[in-house]
Amino acid sequence: MPVFNASDWLDECLQAILEQDFLDRMELSVYDDGSTDNSRELLERWRQRFEDRGRPMLISGHSSSSPRGVGFAKNQAVRQSSGRFLCFQDADDIMRPQRVRLQYEAAAANPNAIVGCKVCRVPEGSTERYTRWINSLSPEQLLTQVYTSHGPTVIMPTWFCSRDWFEKVGLFNEGGKGVPEDLLFFYQSLRRGGHVIRVDECLLVYRYHEHAATHSVLEETIWSHRVHFLQERVLSQWESFTVWNAGKQGRRLYRSLSATNQKKVKAFCDVDENKIQKGFYTYEESKVTHPLCVCGGGSLCVCVCVCVKLDMTQGVLEGNLRSLQLKEGVHYYHFS
Repeated sequence: MPVFNASDWLDECLQAILEQDFLDRMELSVYDDGSTDNSRELLERWRQRFEDRGRPMLISGHSSSSPRGVGFAKNQAVRQSSGRFLCFQDADDIMRPQRVRLQYEAAAANPNAIVGCKVCRVPEGSTERYTRWINSLSPEQLLTQVYTSHGPTVIMPTWFCSRDWFEKVGLFNEGGKGVPEDLLFFYQSLRRGGHVIRVDECLLVYRYHEHAATHSVLEETIWSHRVHFLQERVLSQWESFTVWNAGKQGRRLYRSLSATNQKKVKAFCDVDENKIQKGFYTYEESKVTHPLCVCGGGSLCVCVCVCVKLDMTQGVLEGNLRSLQLKEGVHYYHFS
């Protein structure tokens, strides 16, 4: 567990860890990334309670005025730990009592996987669409929807994996503030052939607040990593494809592609009559013209990159894809 100025939440977080119903050996490894509040003092107060329950609590950190970042703190916490399995916990979230037990069972059965779980968001109703996405992905979509703006299909605060798999994937990126260390690790795990599994119970109370580290990562940074991974894993395998969305997102994706992949785009599809009436889209820098067509009105290309926001069309988008008998992960991928 990495900690930075988490005094507002530590008592609740640590009490929940102490109440885990996992009966085997368990330790808590904490790294304080230069907190300026009383987080370190609170951690030391809890040490004896953990020791009394037979659960060692390892605490270290630094007092520099410059935090090293979440990736560095996680790596330090892993290095000083000794368990064969790793359960990642954010200091502002709350474990449900069965979390470690159920995720350990899943990880032991799937040693080359990142295991996540469903979450309960607080305050209730915050990031409603994102929370629904986290909890409703099918087992197949845990692998096919890794290119969307939502990030990892099992969110970092729910991760559980074997130490052997963590070491095979490699450490978290230690670039510091602004680096999406969880996304980079997740992509590297997939490159290594790792699986993604979700325990379909709410095992974590996932807190939303304005000081969360997630807010420090720029959208442009995440976009560039997503585009790179999409080109590496999907577009490199396609001879040609259609972009669904002739608006801002579709055009932005096209502009972000390599010249090789831009040449593979055969058309842009949309439902906006104003766009369709233009009949074509011209990329200003290359002067290359692409036809515009109606989504679902007869695809010009079997392979499709969907740049339409998920869960925003009351099922119309999904119905369109089903009517064309297209299979996610084979004929199309979401990039939204």
